[in-house]
Amino acid sequence: MPFPLYLLGLAVFAQSTSEFMLAGLAPDIARDLGVSVPTAGTLTSAFAVGMIVGAPLTALLGRRRPGRQSLLVFLGVFLAVHVVGALTGDFSVLLATRVLAALANAGFLAVGLTAATAMVAPDAKGRATAVLLGGTTLACVVGVPAGAALGQLLGWRSAFWAVALVSAPALLAVARSVPRGPADTAGPGPDAAGPGPDARAELRALRRPRLRSVLCLAALVNGATFCTFTFLAPLVTEVCGLEARWVPAVLALFGAGAFAGVTAAGRLADRGARAVLPAAGAALLAGWAALAVAAGQPAAAVALVPVLGLLAFGVGSTLVTRVLYEAVDAPSLGGAFATSALNVGAALGPALGGAALDGGLGHRSPVWVSALLTAVAGLVVRGSARRRERTA
Repeated sequence: MPFPLYLLGLAVFAQSTSEFMLAGLAPDIARDLGVSVPTAGTLTSAFAVGMIVGAPLTALLGRRRPGRQSLLVFLGVFLAVHVVGALTGDFSVLLATRVLAALANAGFLAVGLTAATAMVAPDAKGRATAVLLGGTTLACVVGVPAGAALGQLLGWRSAFWAVALVSAPALLAVARSVPRGPADTAGPGPDAAGPGPDARAELRALRRPRLRSVLCLAALVNGATFCTFTFLAPLVTEVCGLEARWVPAVLALFGAGAFAGVTAAGRLADRGARAVLPAAGAALLAGWAALAVAAGQPAAAVALVPVLGLLAFGVGSTLVTRVLYEAVDAPSLGGAFATSALNVGAALGPALGGAALDGGLGHRSPVWVSALLTAVAGLVVRGSARRRERTA
């Protein structure tokens, strides 16, 4: 894989750390800025909404600009708003910085997915996607626990400074290493010369049932993943009966499994996705159900956590690659479609899990919601297959 791909992965690591780290910082932010904890929690919701809206919007605005230039602008804005967030004493300003950070993150990921697949051969999109999304899984393993620990030791502002510091070398590295134009890449991409399809032509790709089906699957699987991941800490302490000090280790296990899943998906998504996805999806459904049932047994639950991380992120990463293949005639917006679908799931899953908890269904209920979302994904697959049979 080209070295600039790993630099894009570093930037995604910083951005994903920022997206997830607030889960452990909300109480400190609430005390420092004089707001309630639920109000501080809206910072996470604002980021998710900004990601959903920002991916297609920023991709449309930047489609006529060179890809490297767009990446630098998005990453520069992301860095700057974290500096502002670390300095502000006003909650409304902090909320605005989260929205702007989400817009920049969404734009970077959308353009980055397109740029990454343009750097490799046409049949290597899966491996390129795995390198980029590896930044997200490493954020789960290292970035989020480190951000939470740093916030506890030095205050929540230090976590914002840390994200800005990690983004700075990524910004310089992208400026120096990401190719300027098509002559330096393995194929046409966001910097390619010549007019590409216009925005309306790219948006028409969404009319295709197969692309819509894969986007729906990506949203459902990611929703299931983040439904359980968001509420994994109370599951560990309240159902498994483990002490709170075990929570970072269990989260790291999930992240380690996720990294392995994305890596494996990168090797299989280009050639064996259609053979592997049905079996992996069925195993994922069985895994969520098994965790819900066995959550009261600490050894079994802890053993299942990395397996579910592997399956969830492996299936999710493969679906992102399928989106890029299905949206081949939407070179500027293909990455935006995938980014929006993932973040629809990242917003929907925790909301449904939280509703189940608020409804008094117990701390196992988010895992059952994950199983339900995965089962719905299976129904979408079967419905799509039947439509193709009728068309044939």
